[in-house]
Amino acid sequence: MAILERFSDIIKANINVLLEKMEDPEKMIDQYLEDMMKDLAEVKQSTAEVMAEETRTKRLVEQNEAEVAKYNEFAKKALMAGNEEDAKIFINKKQELENVGAGLMTAYAAAHENAIKMRQMHDKLTADIEALRARRQVIKSKIKVAKTQETLNEATQATKKIAGAKSAFERMEDKASKMLDEANAMAELNMEPIDEAKALEEKYASMGTASVDDELKKMKEELGLE
Repeated sequence: MAILERFSDIIKANINVLLEKMEDPEKMIDQYLEDMMKDLAEVKQSTAEVMAEETRTKRLVEQNEAEVAKYNEFAKKALMAGNEEDAKIFINKKQELENVGAGLMTAYAAAHENAIKMRQMHDKLTADIEALRARRQVIKSKIKVAKTQETLNEATQATKKIAGAKSAFERMEDKASKMLDEANAMAELNMEPIDEAKALEEKYASMGTASVDDELKKMKEELGLE
């Protein structure tokens, strides 16, 4: 039976290990749960078939044992009645049934073992599914929190970049101010020194010169024209 060939893998599967290997837990957990439900449906059907086979073979064993016991009693009764030949016939029939019974017991043992395995597989899958369902919301909540944290981390990095750019801008502004100050200082140094005496010369030079009207009046007075 194909399902029994997968028994070892299913019974040994560790749900925690499988979850750790998932690249995208949010999507994979639903896919894994869906796959498990399909496996469980197959296991249920196969388990029912195996359990039915176990019941059938057990019933055949019991029927065979009853037949063996019946012919054993007939053999005893024949001997008690003094019919040894009849007793031999019953014993021969009993032995035939016992040989058949040995085969039936082998078949029943195999069916019983398969039923145990199938039941274990069924119970394991059922338990894993219930555990996964219980953890699904927790896992998805953690994923959402993780994604939110990633967004915050990206925002933090962006803020740091902006702060870095602002700092660089301020450094450039300081450098530009320094360059301007240096240029102004250099311009001031390049200017010729002010000759204070020369600057005062113009102020006092005009003080000794009479105006045209004053000089004309003085000249008329000298000529007696006034």
